[in-house]
Amino acid sequence: MSNTKPDIILPKGMLIGNAIVTTRDCIGVIDPASGKHFADAPNASQADLDAAVAAAKAAFPAWSARTWADRAEVLTRYIEAIRADIDNLAALLVCEQGKPFQKARSEVTSGLNFFSAYRGMELPVEVIGDAGTQRVEVRRIPLGVVGAITAWNYPVLLALWKIGPALITGNTLVLKPSPYTPLSVLRLGELAKDILPPGVLNVVSGGDELGRWMTDHPDISKIAFTGSTGTGKKIMASAATTLKRITLELGGNDAGIILPDFDVSAQVEDLFWTSFSNCGQVCASIKRLLVHESRMDQVCDGLVDVAKKVKIGAGFDSGVEIGPMQNRMQYDKVKKLIETAGDVGRIIHSGTIPNRDGYFLPLTIVRDVDPDSELWREEQFGPILPIRSYRDIDTAIAEANDSNYGLGASVWGVDLAAAEAVARRLHAGSVWTNTHPAMRPDIPFGGIKQSGYGVEFARYGLAEYTNVQVINVKRSG
Repeated sequence: MSNTKPDIILPKGMLIGNAIVTTRDCIGVIDPASGKHFADAPNASQADLDAAVAAAKAAFPAWSARTWADRAEVLTRYIEAIRADIDNLAALLVCEQGKPFQKARSEVTSGLNFFSAYRGMELPVEVIGDAGTQRVEVRRIPLGVVGAITAWNYPVLLALWKIGPALITGNTLVLKPSPYTPLSVLRLGELAKDILPPGVLNVVSGGDELGRWMTDHPDISKIAFTGSTGTGKKIMASAATTLKRITLELGGNDAGIILPDFDVSAQVEDLFWTSFSNCGQVCASIKRLLVHESRMDQVCDGLVDVAKKVKIGAGFDSGVEIGPMQNRMQYDKVKKLIETAGDVGRIIHSGTIPNRDGYFLPLTIVRDVDPDSELWREEQFGPILPIRSYRDIDTAIAEANDSNYGLGASVWGVDLAAAEAVARRLHAGSVWTNTHPAMRPDIPFGGIKQSGYGVEFARYGLAEYTNVQVINVKRSG
């Protein structure tokens, strides 16, 4: 196994009804730092999915009948088991996702912080009226069996973002990780085996066909999905046949606007990482930068200076800050964007990469980019940042809003009142000032336009895992 710790614990199979299930057919898992196969994961059949859904359905009555506090107590023990396995989970992430070990460890920690916070976010009963002969209250009740489908850029984080809300609100869950990064999520299933009641959490792995079976399945009440806009549209269409509830966290082409009073020396490093963190493979990262013409040269020079200091390499190597692209398909797409960037703008930095196999790409910064180019208009999802200058703020806002996406946006400057005034005019689900992105479990997050449907996090996100039930009591007069 390339670039792995010798004591890594690979998952033994899928979790279905608290049984570890293997399959004859397998999917190969590639180490992106070498481009070579290093492990196998089960490839679930339709019968495997049916068994997982049946286990979840059978577990739902007892799990949903528990109090919030009872469920929180069980989930606390599960959180502790995950925390005890953090180094192994991080090593699995390095092997299958490619990110540096410390970044992988931070991913698990962040996911656990969100998961932990949901335990204390109980959805209270709302009393609409209680007078005379009538009492009316609104309750939030669980949906039933939830199907979750997650992406390959943050496998553990995205899984925990869905396991926590689904289970604490009383649902049971069937979870499918990306076929590119199944191992760490399968390990999350194994860790639940002796803690959660059978069927409360089921983890199945497989390809796109498994995802289609989930969205078509009549006994799944909701699909929670993180991934591309194209796949999200297909899920939405398929879910309509059974009127499934859906939450879709999709792609983004987030714009960052740099105001004339931007403090280059103090803020440029933060600005750099909002675009290049996780090798640019972040849904809500800055993917287009609009810089006031008075700051254009300084900002570009500052970003290049930061890029020159960043070490790219395999995730277990010392001092590495950015790893490879996760998979060959995305690598080929971004590599083409980098190779043609000089045709649509001026490349001011294209860094070095390790002299080794693997899906490594240079950090690339391109200024004066054609606004009609693919590089500007489409989500890159890789280590390349296009930059344009603007003269007046109305032009910058118009360019930022000229997109089918609306996941996030940000405004950067010293005058916070001016920055906030610009932020209020941007068309995005989340708009930040002097940071991007900044997520907390108590702040809702979701996209508008073609960047998503519904929200995650906070009580708003928990509510999406429930139905509204009105209890209307007529008293005798």
